[in-house]
Amino acid sequence: MRPDTDNLADIIRNKIPLLDIRAPVEFKRGTVPGAVNVPLLNDQQREVIGTEYAKNGQDAAIKLGLSAVTDEIRANRLEGWRTFVNQNPDGYLFCFRGGLRSNTTQAWLRESGIEYPKLIGGYKAMRSYLLEQFEQLALAGNMLVMSAPTGSGKTTLIEKMPESVDIEGLAKHRGSAFGSLFVEQPSQISWENQVTAEWLRVSSRSERPVMFEAESHLIGRVSLPKFLQNALAAAPVVELDTPLQERIKNIRHDYIGTAMQKYRHAFDEEHSLLQLESFVTDNLTRIQRRLGGARYQRLMSLVPAAIDELRMHTDSPSVDEIVKTLLLDYYDPLYAHKMQEKDNQVVFRGTSDEIISWYNATYS
Repeated sequence: MRPDTDNLADIIRNKIPLLDIRAPVEFKRGTVPGAVNVPLLNDQQREVIGTEYAKNGQDAAIKLGLSAVTDEIRANRLEGWRTFVNQNPDGYLFCFRGGLRSNTTQAWLRESGIEYPKLIGGYKAMRSYLLEQFEQLALAGNMLVMSAPTGSGKTTLIEKMPESVDIEGLAKHRGSAFGSLFVEQPSQISWENQVTAEWLRVSSRSERPVMFEAESHLIGRVSLPKFLQNALAAAPVVELDTPLQERIKNIRHDYIGTAMQKYRHAFDEEHSLLQLESFVTDNLTRIQRRLGGARYQRLMSLVPAAIDELRMHTDSPSVDEIVKTLLLDYYDPLYAHKMQEKDNQVVFRGTSDEIISWYNATYS
């Protein structure tokens, strides 16, 4: 039998499979990257047994828990665990502290002929380790920040660079008013754990600086910890240069295209277009104050024509005009204002290919 482990660094670095046996509510609040939730207790059972534990101690909690377990429940749990074990023979299981629930799960598995090790200290130990590493990595400052106006293709370039961490991708949001990817974002804690795990893996492969996108303090509803904000603010900047027409094309594809694809999965063509119209107008309204009244009204007046053009499957000059106006009159001035304070931190400016060549030559 493989022994229980407390080698958290090895688990993260090698993406070792993990079986999270905590209740669903705990898993949703935050878990370890890549962990699969097959709980010992459901949310209600956890609450009742936890209350008993607090009032009358561990023995009473165990007795209550065993009394609630029917043959059907036990068989169901074992089936889920066996499936995971068979698919991941090199993995580990964990509960919150690596105690009662982990030991119970191991005992049930053992009685069915399966020996499976646990993570010593459980999720609490892993969370503490990852949070400590997150702060240490940020303080070390071995990083570069890629900056560029909206629509420049920063994410595409990040994906081409092995020494990078895509914090927007991990947050499942593009970070702007129109940045929704129409999927549920991870919890704050899960996102922090994912970023740290990826950063640790990248750093273990190479000593070269790790590339991040420039970000504000929020990516959708995910908040960047202050220490990460400070690290990004202090890091050397690489500025991506992308022509305006390419930026318009990128925005049309990434924002309008993504939204339309999502709606087409749920609605017929006409209702998809109506949903798209609402998506655009709702987001314009969210930034109405910053746009100014006249510009907001002009953009709103272009939306029906843009939807008609999409309905006719023709080119979309109205869509492009909306995007161009938003870039030149809204996003670019905001970007220019932010970069005034960053100009002395810029170490290179260039196209996507030029940045990759510069990086490889500078950090060979």
